[in-house]
Amino acid sequence: MHTNPIFSIITIYFLIIVLFIVIGLIRRIAISKKVDALKNNSMKMRPEEFFKLRNMKVGGHGRKVASQYNFTGVYVLYNQSKNMYYVGQAKKILDRVNAHFTGHGNGDVYADYKYGDSFEISMIALENSGFRTLNELERCTIKRYNAFSKGYNRTRGNR
Repeated sequence: MHTNPIFSIITIYFLIIVLFIVIGLIRRIAISKKVDALKNNSMKMRPEEFFKLRNMKVGGHGRKVASQYNFTGVYVLYNQSKNMYYVGQAKKILDRVNAHFTGHGNGDVYADYKYGDSFEISMIALENSGFRTLNELERCTIKRYNAFSKGYNRTRGNR
């Protein structure tokens, strides 16, 4: 029995395409699990708790936590009332999260907060996250929580 060489080539191409699709799916699942683990291991708090923490004074000189412990990372603002996410990045994360809840960040997040929606804040440090860059961590987090297609984000993240 002779096989048609064109059929064999088409079969090989088809198998290669399927293999790439499967590898892509496995990679996306692994990244989603990594982002979930980072977020689940981060401290979660409501905006009111965040303000107290940010304004706490530490050390003998009475410096605010924000001036001493501002770190580089990604934050996830979750509107529990509307099941919507906003993901952002910052070199000084405490200052940036504060901006969103004081009217100097995403206007939609601030409006929903002022109208009484319930929010949860999570912050993920870039250091020891396993991601090479802040942009990569932010893009993966936006994708994981559908913050662009079903949330507050207007872009898929920085490149």
